Amino acid sequence: MELVEKLKDLILLMKENNLAEIEVEEAGTKIRLKRNSMDAVQANVQLPSLKEPLQEGATKYLTSKEDERFPEIVAPMVGTFYSNAPGADAYVNIGDIVDEETVVCIIEAMKIMNEVKAEIKGRIVEVLVENAVAVEYGQPLFRIELTDG
Repeated sequence: MELVEKLKDLILLMKENNLAEIEVEEAGTKIRLKRNSMDAVQANVQLPSLKEPLQEGATKYLTSKEDERFPEIVAPMVGTFYSNAPGADAYVNIGDIVDEETVVCIIEAMKIMNEVKAEIKGRIVEVLVENAVAVEYGQPLFRIELTDG
């Protein structure tokens, strides 16, 4: 079962049974969902290919498998990747310099638009995802070249 569908099924199970927290592990993938006091669900997914779990909602970057000099900005959540707002220019293009606060894209999850910030200084050298496609948690979105300033 696709990870997105698995997450949707688990969230539905939580709501139907009024569960505050659920954790499952299957084929090396560990998923933990927890509801907060405002009825929002927080996810923590650990994929077998990642060395450490990524917290939902926190952008992280990983060293590229091809070349460790070019880290990758990865998806902080499951959703639909958008490189630009409707009718607007792309948030970033190849060659653009970004810093920790630069919004590089939006990921739509459950009808909520979540801004994704670079959280690292560098120059965009590759966009790894097409606009308006589904992305998985931890999936590389951009490859950057680190800069000093």
